[in-house]
Amino acid sequence: MTTHANTSLLEIENLRMYYRLASGAVLKAIDGVTFSMKRGDKLGLVGESGCGKTSLAMTILGLLPENARVFGGKILFEGDDVLGFSTRQWKDFRWKKVSMIFQAAMNALDPVYRVGKQLSDVYRLHHECPKEEAMEHVKSLFKIMGLPVSRMNSYPHQLSGGMKQRVIIAMSLLCNPSLVIADEMTTGLDVIIQDQIMREISSLIEQMGLSILLVSHDVSLVTEVCRKILVMYGGKMAEYGDIGDVFFEPSHPYTIGLINAFPSIRGPNKSLEALPGAPPNLATNLAGCRFAPRCPRREGLCEKEDPPAVQLSDNHMSFCYFAKDPNLKNIRFGEISD
Repeated sequence: MTTHANTSLLEIENLRMYYRLASGAVLKAIDGVTFSMKRGDKLGLVGESGCGKTSLAMTILGLLPENARVFGGKILFEGDDVLGFSTRQWKDFRWKKVSMIFQAAMNALDPVYRVGKQLSDVYRLHHECPKEEAMEHVKSLFKIMGLPVSRMNSYPHQLSGGMKQRVIIAMSLLCNPSLVIADEMTTGLDVIIQDQIMREISSLIEQMGLSILLVSHDVSLVTEVCRKILVMYGGKMAEYGDIGDVFFEPSHPYTIGLINAFPSIRGPNKSLEALPGAPPNLATNLAGCRFAPRCPRREGLCEKEDPPAVQLSDNHMSFCYFAKDPNLKNIRFGEISD
């Protein structure tokens, strides 16, 4: 495997992508997000539903609906400005450079075509080759994913949830992309199948030298797979850094709340916590820190001005006025009742 650890792959700078609603209001789905990935990086993107995770993935791939528009910022992939791509450039970019593992495998597969044909059609769309060559390539990926080759002749409804998800993973690897975006790829699967699939995708990424952007609301899942983590809340960045720094020294109240909401098999028993309130309405005029209404540490300044980026180390930053407060980790939210 070739190592490209120091080569820049994806750079996102102050990205702002908003949706225009039917009412005329503007929903600020992504509001000033900045991060970068090198070749071989494994970055986890976490946060509650509606925080902008999937919108960010779709913006990178240029798959936004008509009511969405990028209002500012940059997306550079291998130095190329993605936001300025033509239709032809997008075709060469998707699947060849960046592919996506979609959240709902059943919805991502066409129910009226056999899965082998669906994958071979995708491959032939990007490679001028005979049908037989494409099917042989699909066959090799089925073997890698541990799927019986005979299942290439199955329709999606004839496959189990785990099998369908493996087919989608195989599809994402068809053109040997540099970056794979995995959007909640184990949602709806039982924990045993989820663990198997995560082990398989991690092994494949190492073998093929790929980079992965893992989109999830499950912090524990991200810690198993990724080396870096970006916590988003209300369309903005909350915390960003190496997985060990963020997980063991969280410096944003929202990150602390997410971590405390998951059980641990180590250490003394403790009650799980639940964040009070609800995520902000991104279609309204929001001032200050977007997490302030739910934060037990908030002060007057939090509700007036956006918190600046606080650099905690070379590989760790937080967007909280109290990021350096040693007592921040002791904040508590409401306990989950029986």
